[in-house]
Amino acid sequence: MTSDAGRPGETRQRAAHRGRAALVGLAAFLGAVFIAMLIAGLATRVGVNGWYAEASKPFWTPPDWVFTPVWTALYALMAVAAWLVWRRSGWHGARLALTLFFVQLGLNVLWPILFFSFKLTGWASLEILLLVLAILATAWRFDRHSRIAAALLLPYAVWTGYAASISIAVWLMMPGAEAAGGAPPA
Repeated sequence: MTSDAGRPGETRQRAAHRGRAALVGLAAFLGAVFIAMLIAGLATRVGVNGWYAEASKPFWTPPDWVFTPVWTALYALMAVAAWLVWRRSGWHGARLALTLFFVQLGLNVLWPILFFSFKLTGWASLEILLLVLAILATAWRFDRHSRIAAALLLPYAVWTGYAASISIAVWLMMPGAEAAGGAPPA
């Protein structure tokens, strides 16, 4: 029994199984990304209503309410991008690309911990620059599996670069004693 619902010669049952497996995979990537978003959000909340509310910020800093919807959309795009790569090439076929994805996701979670929770603005500024590089490396590797997946990471890279400019500016605008305490060694 063949169907045009899947690959040539594929049974309806096998096509349905592949469809369910794809949905489970998407749910897993969405879950991993949204757990990261939750951790980053909790770390952000510690400082955003504390020291950051009073900190000097550059004129290009948007209102605080902008960050949540933008990051939510970017996290969703990240999950879909990783899912597309996994769906096309599997874990073994996309091992480096998906490893880079999870490395950049870890760096994504680390930044608000350094910046907001620990007020290590210098270290956070260095770390977010590494994050931008990790996102670009991930997009480059994703492109080998899916151009769409690579393109889905580009808004994330641009926004993170923008966030990096704010992070660096806040660090440089901090009073000397605080900036020295949050600065990476020269």
